Amino acid sequence: MNEVTRVLDQIQRGDLQVAEQLLPLVYNELRRVAADKLAQERPGQTLQATGLVHEAYLRVVGTDNEQRWDNRRHFFAAAAEAMRRILIDQARHKRSLKGGGALKRLSLDEAASLPAPEGQAAEDLLALDEALQQLEAEDPVKAQLVKLRYYTGASLEETARLLDISEATAKRYWVYARSWLFDKLHHD
Repeated sequence: MNEVTRVLDQIQRGDLQVAEQLLPLVYNELRRVAADKLAQERPGQTLQATGLVHEAYLRVVGTDNEQRWDNRRHFFAAAAEAMRRILIDQARHKRSLKGGGALKRLSLDEAASLPAPEGQAAEDLLALDEALQQLEAEDPVKAQLVKLRYYTGASLEETARLLDISEATAKRYWVYARSWLFDKLHHD
């Protein structure tokens, strides 16, 4: 049993004091994942990797949650899902602002100095999330594979291990899921 699994097991048994040991054990890996995801966002992103890690950690381990993790894999899958939801929430918020939710009157000089709008990245992320939800309804394992690859930056080998499937199966699932998502995003 690795250290993360041991700490998760103790947390589940009610030893909340050991919860303080979890963040240092998983922080670097979660930070790397968050940095990878945010690097794909447009420049000017207000959310930083550290903030994404902390927000995801609080959603996964927060005191109001009655979470049960079977192992390290399950915990990182939950963290990946939390990061996905945070990025989706942020994209929805940006879209609502684009719709006029935070309009402010500007002079022509002020307006001329504003940067170009960021909208497309948020729209793309929302479209991907919607397609991913459809894939999850049809095939939860393939959807989980996509989430692990896309939101945590896991390699095919890591994803196969996390999902407890062979690398060959992970590769087949990845090819299928990518083509399925491409079709949904470009032909619907």
